[in-house]
Amino acid sequence: MFTSAPACSDRPVFVLGCPRSGTTLLQLMLHAHPRIALPPETRFVLPAYEGRLRFGDLREPGNRAGLAAWITGRKESRFHELGLDAEAVAERIEGGPPTLGSALGIALRSYAERHGKARWGDKRPAYALHVEEILRLFPDAQFVHLVRDGRDCVASLLGMPWWHSGFHEAVATWAQVVDVTRRHAVRLGPDSWHELRFEDLVADPERQLRGVCAYLGEEYDPSMTAPHRLAGKAVPARKTWHRRTHGALDTTRAGSWRQRLTPDQIRLCDAVLGDRLVRNGYELSGAVRPDPAELLRHRRVLALRRAAHAKRRVVDRVARVREPGPVAAAR
Repeated sequence: MFTSAPACSDRPVFVLGCPRSGTTLLQLMLHAHPRIALPPETRFVLPAYEGRLRFGDLREPGNRAGLAAWITGRKESRFHELGLDAEAVAERIEGGPPTLGSALGIALRSYAERHGKARWGDKRPAYALHVEEILRLFPDAQFVHLVRDGRDCVASLLGMPWWHSGFHEAVATWAQVVDVTRRHAVRLGPDSWHELRFEDLVADPERQLRGVCAYLGEEYDPSMTAPHRLAGKAVPARKTWHRRTHGALDTTRAGSWRQRLTPDQIRLCDAVLGDRLVRNGYELSGAVRPDPAELLRHRRVLALRRAAHAKRRVVDRVARVREPGPVAAAR
């Protein structure tokens, strides 16, 4: 039987990583905890932050009402997948503290309350490149970063019905996520950042989850190692690419890049991701150097991604000057 720790935390929890790194599996494991609720992937936190100026001064009740309607009433926000009473949540936002973080926190906290949980949070791979924004909204957030072999992430991305960017973009995505999150890990430290590998999680889930719980200040619960029991309710049916979460933990996908990638693709991955792979405990294939033209193409794609990220940072800093009030959630 689960027994609460003497001094439990109420800090929000955010799970992130490269797309197809296993973040949905980790979300389900944490959602199985008696005190933690992580919803299906939402699409209102980052869009709300990036478009925050449109909502105006949230000290005005009418502006809070507009924000509440935007969060709860749009299909694009995926709020409808949370199973909440939109009108009730909107009323709570309208009557809540006048900050964007508070409004978003009310929506996520309402999901936790629906499940009888004390702690709330969210999971979205994209948060890996938007940690600064999350911290502005929720300064006391705790991050859990799941790392997976970049070659497996690339192979999995190439098989997704929603991935239309090609092989080089997939490789550059993993490289960028690993680079950016490494800086955040150093800056935030062990009180706000915890990292684990997908391969270790599926091979020895209890040990890894005990580590996550210790970091979060929570007692470990054995139900966390059986996430498939929640998948039918917590994973939207439309997400057929998450079908593996409905079964027992599967270790066979670790290292499947050997069969799923072509020899040319493996050569490029080892060449451009090599140092990052080794740093995270993955062995290289020993493949020969790839075609120089392929290396050049990768460098161009990665440079474009980095430039786009830097541009977002500049746009964000300009927007901060025009903010009518604080954005951080009130405590």
